[in-house]
Amino acid sequence: MSKNMTISEIKEGLSSYVGHRVMLKASKSRKRVVIKEGIIEGAYPSIFVIEVEEENKSPRKMSFCYSDLLTRNVELTLCDSEQNIVYG
Repeated sequence: MSKNMTISEIKEGLSSYVGHRVMLKASKSRKRVVIKEGIIEGAYPSIFVIEVEEENKSPRKMSFCYSDLLTRNVELTLCDSEQNIVYG
């Protein structure tokens, strides 16, 4: 999305994708990027949660704040349609 959005608009938009499978790309540090596939489990007032399934491991949950999407430290891509859910 090319329009700058507020955090409240990001919360509203992301809540419509709860239950969808997404590809998560998160910058953990200056040179470390994590790429995982998971399902958006919930959108809460301060955070959103993604359940990530890894090979030979039990599913784990990763939580992020909405400002991570705003600052592009986290990028979400819908797996079904290859559509980016990018804010900022």
